[in-house]
Amino acid sequence: MIVVMSQEATREQIEAVLRKIEEFGLQTHPIYGVQKTVIGVIGDDKTKVVETMAGYPGVEQIIPILKPYKFASRETHPQDTVIDVSGVEIGGDKIVVMAGPCAVESREQILNTARLVKLAGGSILRGGAYKPRTSPYSFQGLGEEGLKYLAEAREETGLPVITELTDPRNLDLFCEYTDIIQVGARNMQNFVLLTEIGRSGHPALLKRGPSSKIEDLLLAAEYIIKEGNRNIILCERGISTFETYTRNTLDLSAVAALKQLSHLPVIVDPSHSVGIANLIPAMSMASIAAGADGLLVEIHPNPNAALCDGPQSLDFETFSNLMKKIRKIAAAVGRDL
Repeated sequence: MIVVMSQEATREQIEAVLRKIEEFGLQTHPIYGVQKTVIGVIGDDKTKVVETMAGYPGVEQIIPILKPYKFASRETHPQDTVIDVSGVEIGGDKIVVMAGPCAVESREQILNTARLVKLAGGSILRGGAYKPRTSPYSFQGLGEEGLKYLAEAREETGLPVITELTDPRNLDLFCEYTDIIQVGARNMQNFVLLTEIGRSGHPALLKRGPSSKIEDLLLAAEYIIKEGNRNIILCERGISTFETYTRNTLDLSAVAALKQLSHLPVIVDPSHSVGIANLIPAMSMASIAAGADGLLVEIHPNPNAALCDGPQSLDFETFSNLMKKIRKIAAAVGRDL
């Protein structure tokens, strides 16, 4: 349930309500809004809250939350959440494009890519330093060396960086070198990893698993939020269906549904959704039209020579042209790039 404090509630009244709820053995998660404070209440027996707190000074309303994802739900937080990542706002009026190679292969590669992303109007540089691959014999990334190259690219271009974390033991290293931690589709329900990211407070992008329902994704986000970290970006990256022509099936209905069910920003990864480079521009534009707050796009200076995911990577010229088209789509739906 949530306890909605009145607009006139004082800090002392809010603190008194928090203490009283915690006396009942329940957890509190206050959300301090511009006009009102909302207190999320977690625990098994909340009847005492309803019986005791209804007339408490400063309390305006007590609302039961029916969704299993309490803090990711719009019931708890009706306004859109906007996440500030080193000056880049995600979830606001501006479309955010995160672009870069599947894997950081060399210093020259990632620096050249970062310069192009900046020039084309992208907001964030992506690149994999640690690469979880289906085959243990495939290229696994450069590790910490790759993180250092990403940090150098950020220093030169000013672009925040996002990269995927697979092992919670590397969390401190990622917090040092990256601006957004990506939780890949394979790790969407790695609850140890999600909990540690929640405790870190570091911005995180959470990808939907290929066989996961929308509710599963929101419950995964809940693992992070319940630890106090609300800097979460949801990502639709395609789901497994009977169709085999594309790598996955892009579920654009999930974008619209997530925007209704949750206050968290939603972006789309068209590269992993379809896995075919010449389909990515169309799916990127469709994603923006469907209401996505941004895109996560794989690009490479020479896709034919890429060490991983070359067939779904755009070359620099195609990416630059796509950015021009996205700008028009964004304007058509009342947004900016």
